[in-house]
Formats: sequence, structure tokens, C-alpha cells
Amino acid sequence: MLIKQKGILFILSGPSGVGKGTVRKALFDKDTALKYSISMTTRPIRPGEVEGVDYFYRTKEAFEAMIEDNQLLEHAKYVGNYYGTPRHYVEEQIEAGHDVFLEIEVQGALQVKENFPEGVFIFLSPPSLEELKNRIISRGTETEQLVMNRLKAAKDEIELMDAYDYVVVNDQVDHAVENVQAIVKSEHCKRERVASQYKQLLEVSQS
Repeated sequence: MLIKQKGILFILSGPSGVGKGTVRKALFDKDTALKYSISMTTRPIRPGEVEGVDYFYRTKEAFEAMIEDNQLLEHAKYVGNYYGTPRHYVEEQIEAGHDVFLEIEVQGALQVKENFPEGVFIFLSPPSLEELKNRIISRGTETEQLVMNRLKAAKDEIELMDAYDYVVVNDQVDHAVENVQAIVKSEHCKRERVASQYKQLLEVSQS
């Protein structure tokens, strides 16, 4: 009897400007077996985009029905359109043995924790608020007031760190990726994840 492990949902989250997208992309470049959590949206499909690759595209009515039926792990409205994470897609990938990564803002991560507490929550932290400020400024897209607003929001989000299972400091991208990879390996070796499957081995040997 072969032991087949289910996949795990990993939630990578942290303040705006901390480098979530950069770390996630570098992680996927190193590990092609990981699945990216595809979001659902009510905004119109754009030229070059593909259904089920870029997003799952739904009408406003269909999306709101999914909210009512608790079929989304999290959702938010942005510039008049809904965005969210479909439960069915995540559960389907996990059942197939794939690890799914969801890169999301802190408030969204807290919604996921409420709806899918068995996920593994990783908080990506800046080395310091000064470094976070430098990263936001280096984008060259924010006014001084917006930078200060983002830093205040980051302080508030760092205080929510206790809701997470792990904290990874993004001092260097490669170092952060190595730590995330270590978390993935560690989670797959956790006794509570594999115990029930190995007990099945004992039942087979005794029958």
C-alpha cells in the first residue's frame, strides 16, 4: 500500500511593499510542482487573458451567490469588481496532492484563516520599517502621504502576526525562499498530517 499525501494550502501574506510577489515568483521558479491559487473576479476578461489561467471570470450575480453559499475562502471588492479565492479549486488541487500557494494581503489572509483554518499561514516581514519605507519609496509611484499611510498600515498588520504559523523575514529574496521551502518540507513531515495514513498501513498488515 502506497502512502499518498494530500497537498497543503500555504498562505503567504504580509504588509504592502514587503515583496510577497517577488518571493512567490522566486519560489515558483525553484519548485515547479507548486500550484498558484487562481483567483475569481467579476471584471471583464482582457485581451490575452485565459479563463482558468489568469482568473476564473464570473458575473456579479454568480459571484454573490458563491459568497452566500460560502464557496469562497476570501473575497473583496476593488474598483467596483469582486475578487476572491474559490474554495472548490483549492480543495480539488489539495485532494490531487498538490501544494497550493495563495499570495494575499493581511486582511484577506485573516478571512482565509476563518474559512480554511487547516491552511499554513506564513507572515512575510520586512527586516525593519525603515527598510520597508525605502522599498516603497524606491517604487517611485507613491506620494509622501501615501508612503506614511502604508507604513502606518504595516505597523497595524505586524501586530496581527500572532494569527500566523510562521514568520519569514524578507531580508534577501533567496534567503526568504529557502525558509519558505523549509516550512513546506516541515509541514509535510508533521505527525498529525501523516499519522492517519500510516495507521492505515498497520490495519492492512493486521488484516
